Amino acid sequence: MKKIALFGTSADPPTIGHQTILHWLSQHYDRVVVWASDNPFKQQQTPLQYRNEMLQLVVDDLGLNNTSLHPELSDRYTLITVNKARQKWGQNIELSLVIGSDILPQIHSWYCIKELLGQVKLLIVPRMGYGIETEALASLNRLGGEYAIASLKVAEVSSSNYRVQKDQSLVTPAVKDYIEQQNLYQIKN
Repeated sequence: MKKIALFGTSADPPTIGHQTILHWLSQHYDRVVVWASDNPFKQQQTPLQYRNEMLQLVVDDLGLNNTSLHPELSDRYTLITVNKARQKWGQNIELSLVIGSDILPQIHSWYCIKELLGQVKLLIVPRMGYGIETEALASLNRLGGEYAIASLKVAEVSSSNYRVQKDQSLVTPAVKDYIEQQNLYQIKN
């Protein structure tokens, strides 16, 4: 059975952390599917078009045959995204939904969470500063969720840190150039 990792992310902007995750996923899954999405828990996001274009730059830099951008999967509701993925790649696939450990405490409030967890496995990526609480995993189990925890260390970087600190080392050179060309995040030459 083909294993597909679904990695939706705010990517505002995509960082070297996103690149690390994509590279790791490409070594553990038959196909890695990534897209930028609007996070209903966040305000004032950069338009989706720019975030998808930056993610494409990250994917292109990696040069991985099994990793691709699929903006058509983006939806406010992850269950709809999963249904779109099943329509695109068929029913006889194993889908793993990739989430950061920072998302785990809020997952119980997601749209139709029990139905979603019936269709995907969760792959929890540890994030610095966000422990994986035993109670959050127990709650996931009560909802019927199957999960694994990625054996991966991601540098302590976040899109939020980039937006606040404007630290150019947090993004790839291609993304840095794109940000400057599009005058995003109020970066001046």
